[in-house]
Amino acid sequence: MTPIIAFGEALVDMLSSRLGDTSGPETFTPYAGGAPANVAVACARLGVPSRFLGMVGDDTFGHFIIRELQHHGVDTQGVVLTREARTALAFVSRDSDGERTFDFYRPPAADLLYRLEHLPQGVFENPAILHLCSNSLTDPEIADTTLAMAAMAKRAGCLVSVDANLRHNLWDDAGADIGLVTQLLDSAELVKVSLDELDYLRGDHPQDAWIAERLAAGVKVMLVTDGPNSVAVKGVGIDQTIAPPKVEAVDTTAGGDAFIGGLLAELSHHGIEDGWHQDADFLTRAVKTACRCGAHAVTRPGAYSALPTHADIEALRNAF
Repeated sequence: MTPIIAFGEALVDMLSSRLGDTSGPETFTPYAGGAPANVAVACARLGVPSRFLGMVGDDTFGHFIIRELQHHGVDTQGVVLTREARTALAFVSRDSDGERTFDFYRPPAADLLYRLEHLPQGVFENPAILHLCSNSLTDPEIADTTLAMAAMAKRAGCLVSVDANLRHNLWDDAGADIGLVTQLLDSAELVKVSLDELDYLRGDHPQDAWIAERLAAGVKVMLVTDGPNSVAVKGVGIDQTIAPPKVEAVDTTAGGDAFIGGLLAELSHHGIEDGWHQDADFLTRAVKTACRCGAHAVTRPGAYSALPTHADIEALRNAF
């Protein structure tokens, strides 16, 4: 199996007790989260060697995150503790469909202080899949680190995966920097965007033309998700549409991360040698597994604890 290395933010999701009901006091329960950390856990729970690189505060929440990552089988030797900033928090409220709104306490936050000098020695010596997202672009220094890490991994023969995962309220102007996010997408071979994110990033470009530009820049496969609706799989000579199983969503916090984690786990088993992106049968199988993973995750609250095992996704096989 090809190991997974996820880099970026690890934070604590303070998940609201309310589910569309605004009466009575609102209480929040802490869950370890952060998109790349979620993906690392998703892969580990599916039996894939998984490592998380990032920085957390040397505080109660930082140690909580490390314990949770380790509990789920993630290698945390690349996690750095700092007293220069606190672990980030995200207060998450949900509507009656489980859809979320976020209030982030970041910046300042520890994950933004990670630099190339914090990388473990020889981290990219062997083939691996490096997974990133745009939340590590919101400050200039962490953006430089993220883009440099992607380039370093690619030179070393690793496959780079990027989930756009736009959180506009993390950016200074309450809107993601389209040029910077696009630069990160174009550094990857595997890209996931939601339909809303695609529409934001393409501006006045036609959708097909924008996707063609990403493929021309070096992206091998692009996945366009749309909540509970069908997933579009785009690549050179690849154009598929796959419908996920229908489930009743309780909390969509980890749905997208479970999806990409399931896909990366399948890719880990398949191998990242030349040609994976042209294997239509593999892509169909992998995206169906990813859809099952996402469907399972949204039926449970929280992030790490909602991510499926093989047994969980097998239980959905008859429904898909």
